[in-house]
Formats: sequence, structure tokens, C-alpha cells
Amino acid sequence: MGSILIYLLLLPLVAGLLAFSIKSDKVKYLALGFSIIEFILTLTILFQFDKNGGMQFKINYPWIHSLGINFAVGVDGISLMMVLLTTFLTPLIIFTSFTDKIKNPSAFYGLLLLMEMALIGVFISLDGFLFYVFWELALIPIYFIAALWGGENRIRITFKFFIYTLFGSLLMLVGLIYLYSQTPDHSFSLSSMTGLTMTRGAEAWIFWAFFIAFAIKIPIFPFHTWQPDTYTNAPTSGTMMLSGIMLKMGLFGMLRWLLPVVPNAVEDYGYYALLLAVIGVIYASCIALVQSDLKRLFAYVSIAHVGLIAAGLLSQKHQGVAGGVLQMLTHGINAVGLFFLVDIIERRTKTRTISSLGGIANVNSLFAIFFMIILLGSVALPLTNGFPGEFLILTGLFQYGPVIAGFAGLTIILGAYYMLKSYQRVMLGNTNTITETFAPLTGVETTALVIICAMVFLIGIYPNLFLDFINPVVPNFLSR
Repeated sequence: MGSILIYLLLLPLVAGLLAFSIKSDKVKYLALGFSIIEFILTLTILFQFDKNGGMQFKINYPWIHSLGINFAVGVDGISLMMVLLTTFLTPLIIFTSFTDKIKNPSAFYGLLLLMEMALIGVFISLDGFLFYVFWELALIPIYFIAALWGGENRIRITFKFFIYTLFGSLLMLVGLIYLYSQTPDHSFSLSSMTGLTMTRGAEAWIFWAFFIAFAIKIPIFPFHTWQPDTYTNAPTSGTMMLSGIMLKMGLFGMLRWLLPVVPNAVEDYGYYALLLAVIGVIYASCIALVQSDLKRLFAYVSIAHVGLIAAGLLSQKHQGVAGGVLQMLTHGINAVGLFFLVDIIERRTKTRTISSLGGIANVNSLFAIFFMIILLGSVALPLTNGFPGEFLILTGLFQYGPVIAGFAGLTIILGAYYMLKSYQRVMLGNTNTITETFAPLTGVETTALVIICAMVFLIGIYPNLFLDFINPVVPNFLSR
């Protein structure tokens, strides 16, 4: 039964390698087809999954036996939601790229599929060394995607992103090796590491090593400086993969490898980490207020949202953690939607400058409706996908501390202001020479936006479809 996870890893790997060999624009259909099959395979796991059954579909094969390294994988309700997000968004991201003229499409789509494989590996790994391998593998495709297909200064900006994330990865590796040395059976297995009893001093430095690694990837203030430039300069598909899925690696890592492994250090230092997350929420929201580039604005929106998610996870309250995981799904969908909207605007107007736009709703009302729905999901209007998770997060933070919850809640006011103001300036008012010829949406664009908007309402109206998988697992992360 667990072999289905092997297929889940092998399918995008084989498809990615096959894509490199197809020297034709038709490779995009192969990439889309295999990614859809991968999503169907995930739905198969979803329908067979016992919501109250804990870790399932487990495999544990010796890999490097002399070092205690096993190929150990499995899924619980939370990791299954992350796999579902990955396999849902990847075909959608590939599909949205169909309207772009991509140089060397075989390499582009091959890298996207290999990245999907690595991301899934991160979410299902139950061995620390295996987790680290997939963590690093996910970095390689996005580095080349951003470096080869990015905008101006892409080499400098991508190199900064690479150095940041590599530094964090090395900190995490040192922590994993230390934990390995402390396990009685010299094992990298998650169960061995979560069962360790260490001194508070040892837990403290491991906490900060892991937290910094995850905070860089998320990113959390003040480890965020690579993000706005990278998101802005990466090709749209790369930005979607980064914001929609890849940053969830850091949030998931906090849940899987931080909270259960060093519980005493979380008790001692979790407040300071949570405080950084909340500061990041306010900081990013304030910076977003003055952005003139729409894509860069949405990059700071992402920082604010993931800072709130991280705060929910660090609150160590059931509602905060459950809401954080649900919001990880929501953020992935909304981020992909927002960056796709920017891509549509830029392709038609050749600009992302907010002051140069305006009046688009007058010439393309359908696009204005899609934009408004995704925007409302992003600002957490009731009955949209942003509301249930954000409400649960703030409930958990209020239980943790009303003052912290009050500052974190400022994101609702600030977010509504800068998002609605950007909509007003871009979509409303009079048209100009740039926007008066804004072309109708293509079939690909309309289909993708319909799917995204449907998920905005599905999660907003029926959050228990996902919370029923998440809630039974949350106590496992908080029990220590």
C-alpha cells in the first residue's frame, strides 16, 4: 500500500527526465499530462486515507545502513494536505504558462517537474537525512528557472537567493547531524529524534539552527530580504512555484522537525520567534503600502501572510496550528492567482507600474471580476478561503496572548487597505493609452482563473473538507 508514495515520487522524476529529451514546444503537453496524473494519484491516496489513522502509507527501507539512513516516507493528514497542494498547483502553473513563449521549453518544463518531485519528497520524508536531500534538491530547479528565464539582474538576485537558502540548509544539516549523534541507535529517523531527551542548552542551539533555516525559506523577518527581488525577477511560473508551494517547506519543517524535536527550547524561545513573525507581518504590510510595482506589492503581501501563518504555528495552540495549516493551502492558491493576474496585465500592457494602469474594468469586466474574487480571498472576506484559516490563527494567538493577537490582527486592516487601493488604481477609473486596448481573456487564462476562484469559494464555504484531515493530527505535534 505504501508503494503508492514511491509512484508519487517516481512519476514526476521520470516525466522530468523525459521532458529534457523532447526538443519541441509540445513538451508542455507532456508536462501537463503527467502532472495531472500525479494529481489523480494524490486523490487516490486522499480517498483511501483514514482521517483518524495517524501516519499512513509508510515505507521504511534501509538506504545507507552503516550510517542509520533509511528511505522512510509516509503521510499524515497535514503532510497529505501539502502533497495535495503541490500536485494541484503544479499542473495549474504548467497550464498557465501555455500562453508564454518560453525559450528552451524542454529544460523549463523538465525543471518544473523535478521540482515537484523534490517538494513532494520534503513533505513525506520521515528520515532527517532524506528530508535534507529533498530540501536541497528542491533548490536546484528553481535556481536555474530563476537564473535562466528571469528578468534583469537575474544572476545577481538568484545568487543572493541561493546563498541565503544554502546558509540556512547548512545550519539545519549541522543540527540534524548532532541529533543523529545523540540518538541511541544512531539513526536519522524522525521517531528517534522526537524521542530524545537533551539539555536545555543543546535544545536551544538546535532550535535556532532549525528556525533560521526554516525562517529563510518562509521567509520571516529579518531573513526575508532575498524574497521581493527574487519574486519580482523570476519568471511567473517560477514565482508561482516559490510562493505557492516552496515556501511551505519552511512552514512544514517548523511543524515536523522543530516543535516535536526540541519542545523545551520552543517553550523557552518560541515567544521570540513568534515575535519576529508578527513584526514581519506589520513590516511587510507597511512596505506594501508604498509599492509602485504590482508584482513587488504582491511579494510583500506574501511575506505578511506567511508571517501570520508562522505565528499561528508557533502559538502551539490547536486552533492556531490547524488554522496555520489551512492557511498554507489558502495562501498557495491565492498567491498563484495574484501572480497570474499580474502576468496577464503585464503581457497586455508591458508594464507592472500601478500608476500607469487604470480603467481595465471598463474594457474587460470578466477580468475585473476574477481579480476581485482572488483579492477578497487574500484579504480574508467571510465565505472566501482566507477567512477560516485566518480566524483560527487569530483565535490561537488570542489564547497565546491578546496583545500579540492585536498586533497580528493589524494585517486585516492594512491588508484590506493596500489590496483594495491597488484594485482601485489598476482596475477602476478612466482608461488610458496603455489600458484602453486591454485584450479579452484567452481560453487558457479563463479556465485557470475559474479553477482558482472555485477554490476560493470551496475552502471558504466548506473548510471542514480540509480541517477534517488536519485536526486529528495537530495534537501529535503539540503533545511534547
